[in-house]
Amino acid sequence: MAGRRKAEIQLQMQIESQEEWEDLLSKEGLNVVDVYQEWCGPCSGMVANLRRLKNELGDDLLRFATAKADMIDSLDKYRGHCEPCFLFYAGGCLVAVVRGANSPKILRTITEQLKQEHKCLDGGSERKEIKDPFIAQLEAKEKETDKEEEEEEEEGVKEVTVALIKPDAVEAGKVDQILEDIKAAGIEVLKHEERKLTEDEVRQFYTHLQDQDFFEDLVKFMTSGPSHVLALTKGKTGENIIDEFRDLIGPTDVEEAKTQKPESLRAKHGQQTFMNALHGSSSADMATRELAFFFPDFVAPHVDGKAPKLQRTLALVRPEAFRLHKDEIISKIRESGFKVAMQKEMQLTREMAEEFYKEHKGQEYFDQLVTNMSSGPVLALGLAREDAIEGWRSMLGPKEVDKAKEEAPESLRAKFAVDDAINSLHGSDSEDTAKKELEFFFPMEQTVAVIKPDAEGTKDEIIDRIHEAGFKIAARKETKLTREIAEEFYADHKDKDYYNDLVEHMTSGPTYLMVLSREAAVDGWRSMIGPTDPTQAKEVSPDSIRATYGESILKNAVHGSSDPEHAKKTIKAIFGDLMFNPDGTALETIDEEAEKDQEGFAAEVPTTKTAEKPVSDSTKDAEESSPEVKQQQLNEQRTKEEETREETPKEETKEEEKTDEQPSTEESKEEQSKEEQQEEKQEEAPKEEKTEEETKAPSPKPSETEAKPSETEAKPSESEAQPQSETEAKPEEQQQEESKTEEKPSEETEQKTEESTAQGEEKKEETQSEEKAPDTQTTEESKEEEKKEETKPEGGD
Repeated sequence: MAGRRKAEIQLQMQIESQEEWEDLLSKEGLNVVDVYQEWCGPCSGMVANLRRLKNELGDDLLRFATAKADMIDSLDKYRGHCEPCFLFYAGGCLVAVVRGANSPKILRTITEQLKQEHKCLDGGSERKEIKDPFIAQLEAKEKETDKEEEEEEEEGVKEVTVALIKPDAVEAGKVDQILEDIKAAGIEVLKHEERKLTEDEVRQFYTHLQDQDFFEDLVKFMTSGPSHVLALTKGKTGENIIDEFRDLIGPTDVEEAKTQKPESLRAKHGQQTFMNALHGSSSADMATRELAFFFPDFVAPHVDGKAPKLQRTLALVRPEAFRLHKDEIISKIRESGFKVAMQKEMQLTREMAEEFYKEHKGQEYFDQLVTNMSSGPVLALGLAREDAIEGWRSMLGPKEVDKAKEEAPESLRAKFAVDDAINSLHGSDSEDTAKKELEFFFPMEQTVAVIKPDAEGTKDEIIDRIHEAGFKIAARKETKLTREIAEEFYADHKDKDYYNDLVEHMTSGPTYLMVLSREAAVDGWRSMIGPTDPTQAKEVSPDSIRATYGESILKNAVHGSSDPEHAKKTIKAIFGDLMFNPDGTALETIDEEAEKDQEGFAAEVPTTKTAEKPVSDSTKDAEESSPEVKQQQLNEQRTKEEETREETPKEETKEEEKTDEQPSTEESKEEQSKEEQQEEKQEEAPKEEKTEEETKAPSPKPSETEAKPSETEAKPSESEAQPQSETEAKPEEQQQEESKTEEKPSEETEQKTEESTAQGEEKKEETQSEEKAPDTQTTEESKEEEKKEETKPEGGD
């Protein structure tokens, strides 16, 4: 065992510092590096396979190493991500990455990249450096986060002021004229409501004037008739709107206004003292207070029209309120500026309700709450607004129904109370809670989004809207679709009249394909893109993508999966077997840049019917077949080959095992323990025995030998798909026949050796087995030595 451990250490260099890492990358050849962290260790399960391949190839340009990410600065991004990861470096460049202990894929990649490196060193090819898709994804996330933080710092909301058209101007019929004068000054009216103020509202609004002698007369005047309340801004930023509007309306005193600002609105429409037609906020702080007073749910527009960063929260309408007040509650939600991004009606089991409210377990109301929540269907809503969490909780009012009725009679819990013990509605209390609760009712889902050739020019704008709606782009690919792929993509439309035109259009230019992740992603994306016909979309969903960017039913900018099953099928067809993290990101994203061809488009998207790369039969067995299928195939193959007097494929595995365990030099033999040498003898024993039928088999014709130059080159890892114990796997009759071989004369051994020479080009490992047969019975020792040299396979011991 000591010898074996030493062989493993020699097989993989241990890299534990930045200097050693740089030295490794400077060496010529292909370096296969197993990246790990100290607490989890390298992938020991691959060592035997790597050693076997090293012995088979016998290539000095191939080196194996383990690299401790904890100690190497260049591998800092791999810290905290300790699933098996193999990096392939050639000429100091990263040329391939394999994640996971996928033995067939790792061995196949080694063979392919080593062959490519030989071409590069011979001047027949150039290295193609890649980026680790996983690391590229992490860096993209970091950049996106930094960008969002920068935008949040740079972006601001427009400055807004509040204006009142007072009862005297309303009674005199001056409202329309005043509004025309306001708009003529370039001022934008964001909100406009007519309302008759109550005495309490007037006293609260003018609380800063309550010590004035005219205060009671002001209260009486302001409650004498309806007023018009306005929220105003101006230009791209709203800067100076407060001062500009106060300048437009003129001095508070009407007589002073007529003297100093005869063109002002108070000079034109005011009467005397506080009956001066209009009011305007006196400062930014006052404007904020007055906006909250008159328009509590108002959200100021962002500078330059940039959409605000939306926040999401969960709203739950409990069974009785859902049954009695569903439509009224949804109407109130929409009136308050919330977008209903997701909506689901469902019946909770008692177990589900207990799980959702598990943080309340132990409270005296817990059983009653769970019983209430599982008593009938509930309505779950995903609400979006800039201040969704606080805004929704403010609308709900106090949790205790009695308190809500007393302190906030206009709140939803007060208005739609059904049970005084349990309030009718629920809202998330923080961003973290909102995320968990939304995932509970709306699990993460994927859909396919396509930006069609006609919308190529607006791609960036559409992607911005995708991010704003809370979608994550888990994978993306830009390509020019072939007709075959377009036909498969729109197979559901094959019987439609427009099918051929659709296929022609989709192959006319670059198409941008994406996998989007979000809660209720399929319905959310379809809702966001709107109806198929852009004309209809403009009528029923004017803010939808198709309404904004679509030209016709054919050129309607975007496409989306119709249901979750269709989405899964399409993702597999375009992106292969993608796996997703709980947050919706892909476990391994597609490196779009690495796949682009010379024209700048990605390589054609493979369909499910197209194999990505030709692989050997043994590799396919290892990757695709179940153990039962592989065993059945092997049994059938043994039977067929027995009939034709050919050796079974399992003898290849036997010889590979021999190659693995046999040292390549006399020095390594001496280092082996007695236990290993004894194991060698046990392995060699069955190999020395040849069947009577094999020794009598005629030598194949030269033409047949030339017809199969080297099938074993296409089967580098066939032994991995075979059982380890060859003697146990063979039928008992065959083992008995093999035992007779010891009695055969040397002439038959020579004949078998000649046959092996011809078959050696077809199966190198088989030849290696016959080469190792003992020559104690040979009468012409020099002749046998010469024959051994002729039959010795390349890359053997």
